[in-house]
Parts: sequence; C-alpha cells; structure tokens
Amino acid sequence: MTKVRKQKRQKKYRYHVNRKKLSSRRRKLPNIGCSQVKNAWELNKTAQQNLKDMGLVYDVNKSLKIPSAKELLKPVLEVTDVSEKQPKRLPRKEHVAKELEIDAKAPRVKKFRLPNNQVQWLTYLMDKYDEDYKAMERDPKNYYQETWRQIRHKINRFKSIPEQYNKYLESRNKCDV
Repeated sequence: MTKVRKQKRQKKYRYHVNRKKLSSRRRKLPNIGCSQVKNAWELNKTAQQNLKDMGLVYDVNKSLKIPSAKELLKPVLEVTDVSEKQPKRLPRKEHVAKELEIDAKAPRVKKFRLPNNQVQWLTYLMDKYDEDYKAMERDPKNYYQETWRQIRHKINRFKSIPEQYNKYLESRNKCDV
C-alpha cells in the first residue's frame, strides 16, 4: 500500500522549476577562487579529470586513506609487486600544483587591526594609568568589567600592531611637545 503512495508522490510535476535554467546551471563552470586552477580548467572535462590532470586530488579521503582498526590488525602482505606493475601517470599540467605550492609557502602580510572604539579605549587607559593594569580594571569606563590580565593582553596586542601603535605614539609625542 505504501509503495503505491510513494510512486504517486514522485510523479507530481514541479511547476515552479525552470528546466532551461537547470540545464544551463549544470553546464556552467564551477566557482573557482584560485586563479591558477581557473586558468588551467577545461570545460569539456569533469572536475575529477581536470584535477587529476593538474596533479591535484579530488577526494582526499581516497588518496590519504586512514586505516581502520580492523585493517591494522590484518597481516600485511607485500604490496611492492602490485605497485611495480602499474606505472604512475604524470600529470599533464603539473605546473599548477607547483604554482599552488609556491603560493602557499609565500609569506603573508598580517592585516589584523583592532576596532577604532577599542583603540580609543585602550589609548585612554594607557594615557591615564600608564602601566597600572589593576587601576585600569577599576576604571569606570571598563564597561565590560574586564580583568587586569584581559586588559594587559589587549594592550600588548595593540602594541604588536605597528600601524595603529605608531599612530598613537605620534599623537602622544605631539601632545608632549
């Protein structure tokens, strides 16, 4: 009885679905953020074929398989004979993988900045109390009731951002002169 109901449910026509748009979306290039992969991508191939040609892996779980406990307990047979028979095919577009590796190893510029309202609060505390963190903790402007260690950590982080801290030091020097 339930089988008939399921079959009827499947035969309903979906009026709200545009078939032309669906087919064009299937043919469309996937959103690729990496420029190296995007330039080497071929439209007439599948994602797996494209990545294999570039020397990349489509499914990491298949390439770096983690053995289960059951597989670890099995006696290990010599697999060297099987691997010698199958020659590994070199990727045609191996330059893509090399470019990605070079890009990953390149040093990055830190873009971390504190919000302006937090910078203003920290500079206010530093101007008023200098390095007395216990007094900063008791300040009436400590709305979030942060401990002296939390405030010290935030001030040290502020000092580690040269772009913002140098600006503060310059403004402080102008006031002193």
